[in-house]
Amino acid sequence: MNRWISAQRSPLVFPLWGRTGLLHPAMLLSMVLWPGLVAEPAQAQNGRSFLPQAQRAVLQVTQAPEILLNGKPARLAPGVRIRGSNDLLVLSATLTGQTLLVNVVLESGGLVKEVWILSPEEAAQAPAKP
Repeated sequence: MNRWISAQRSPLVFPLWGRTGLLHPAMLLSMVLWPGLVAEPAQAQNGRSFLPQAQRAVLQVTQAPEILLNGKPARLAPGVRIRGSNDLLVLSATLTGQTLLVNVVLESGGLVKEVWILSPEEAAQAPAKP
């Protein structure tokens, strides 16, 4: 039973490449346009937007999840998201001992669930009123 012989004789066809060995024009066009479509919205962002209920505060992480919020003891929620001034996520343990000006959102139980570390430009602006 030489079934492998017929498989060897059949031409190798890639799904994106036609039998001619060339890319389909629509695939070629999408490969050329895709980077421009993806990169454009990222360049259009000129500032961060905070939730309307965000409050300005001074945050100091004593030992995660324990924090001081405006000098009063508080606690980080289990799923807290801390965003740095570059809008990337930051781990709470890396902030231990630092005093930072932030915008925070508290959940109904009083735990801190969202934190945005403010850049010097954002800190100079007046805080938004909820």
